Formats: sequence, structure tokens, C-alpha cells
Amino acid sequence: MRDDHRELRLFLHLAQTLNFGRTSLDCHVSPATLTRTVQRLEADLGHRLFDRGPRGVSLTAEGHRFREYAVRALELWRAYREEHPDPAELTGRLALFATVTACQALLPDLLAPFRAAHPQVRLDLRTGDAAAALARLDEGEVDAAVAGIPPRLPEALASRTVAVTELVLVTARDRPDPGLDGPFVLPHRGLVRDAADRWFRARGTAPDVACEPDGHEGLLTLVALGCGTGVVPRLVLDNSAVRERLAVVPADPAPEPFPIGLCVRRADLRRPLVAALWSLAGPGARPEWPG
Repeated sequence: MRDDHRELRLFLHLAQTLNFGRTSLDCHVSPATLTRTVQRLEADLGHRLFDRGPRGVSLTAEGHRFREYAVRALELWRAYREEHPDPAELTGRLALFATVTACQALLPDLLAPFRAAHPQVRLDLRTGDAAAALARLDEGEVDAAVAGIPPRLPEALASRTVAVTELVLVTARDRPDPGLDGPFVLPHRGLVRDAADRWFRARGTAPDVACEPDGHEGLLTLVALGCGTGVVPRLVLDNSAVRERLAVVPADPAPEPFPIGLCVRRADLRRPLVAALWSLAGPGARPEWPG
């Protein structure tokens, strides 16, 4: 494609100057290279493009028609490259949302290929409550989010799994064996709360809820203080600053595994920055945190 476009540009320059010597100088090619380029085009087309006579160089009838094609072809190419720039030249800002845990445990490996391929792109990383991740993405506050994937993803969003972690029940290490009778510390809202509620319903029990904090980190702090048994992704537990003060409570059956994905708006997959992130973030290894 690049060689074809170079030939078209040489042809158009020569069609304007009608002077082989000037085009050779202006386009920094030798006269022999320019002549071979014209000959190659003429051989491919099966028609002469230029006439050389006593009065100089002139375009043939086919040359005039081919000039119209060449102009249009380069215009279409420029328009395409403006919409789909060379990945090596991507610039701009990409806004991402993730929890603090995801920032520490997942994003360094997830974003490393993108960062290496597109060093000119500025990453705008925002953190917050996991329960708000997809809402902030859907509302257009960010371009992508690393978040738990619900059983039914909104139609406007697309996701690619980047990790799978189990949900575990945890309690304070120095607390007497609490069993599975509670009290419980559960997220106030979000996918982990939904999964916990499904687990309780499957057991045919209604949990005695002592606390309902907004974030997983706050939940583990309350559990470490002895407020009750918590339900969290093991990924959060393994990266918590208070994990040495916590112990996993065996549960049979265990809560369902929890997939974490890179999520974007489907319509944004046409945007070069989002498309580049999407292509470099999957599909590949899916880290798992087993029990």
C-alpha cells in the first residue's frame, strides 16, 4: 500500500510539472527511478500515461483519466488515516476507571503492552467504588473500566475477561470460629453484594447483616475489627493491607466465581484509542486466584 501511494504521488507530481527533471529533484528520486515508476504504472494499466515529443511531455487521454483516479484514491486514503491513524502514532488522552485493588493487582500487566506500543497516549486513571464502575462508563465519564462483569451486561457495553477470582468469606483471625451464621459485613451495593445475596438464597438463609460499607477495603477493615464475617473477592483479600489479620471461612458450596473484565462502550470500539486498548488487552491469559 505504501509503495502504491508513493507511485501515485510521483505520478501526480509529474502530471503537474510535465517535467521529469523537476519532479526528480522535487521528490528526491533519480531520473531513472522516476522513469521506471512511470513504466511500471503503464505496464500495470496497459496504457501509456505520458507522451514525450519535441514540445515536451504531455498527458495522454488515459493519463488524464488516471490522474482523476489517483487524486481520488489519495483523498480516500487520507480520510481513512485521519479516522484510523497509524497505531504507532496514537496520541491523546484515555480515561480509565478501576478500583484501588485493580490498579495494584491488574492494571500494571494489563496496560503494559498498550503503554509500550503507544507511549504518547496520556493515561488518565480514576479510582473509586467498584459498584460505580459500569455506571461511570455508561455515562461517558471514562473511556474504559476494569470492573466485575455482571451476568447480564448492558447491551451498549462490551467486556473482555482479564481475570477470574473466587468470592471468599473472611473473618478476623483472632475471632472464635463464627461458622456461617453471622453476623455478616456485606457491601452496600454492587455485584459482590448481588452474588452474596444469591449465595444466601441458595442456602435458604437470610443473613444477619451487621454493617454495609461502600467499598471492599472498608469492608475488610470492619471484618478485621471483629464486626462480622465478610464476603469479598479473593483478589481484594490477597492485596489488602489487613490480610494478615484475617482468615478465610470454609464454605461448601462456595459462592460463585467472580469475573473481572475490561469494559468499554460498543460504539467506542471505532475510536482508535479504545480500539488499540481493546486489541492489546485480550484475548489472552486469564489470571485466576484459586482457593
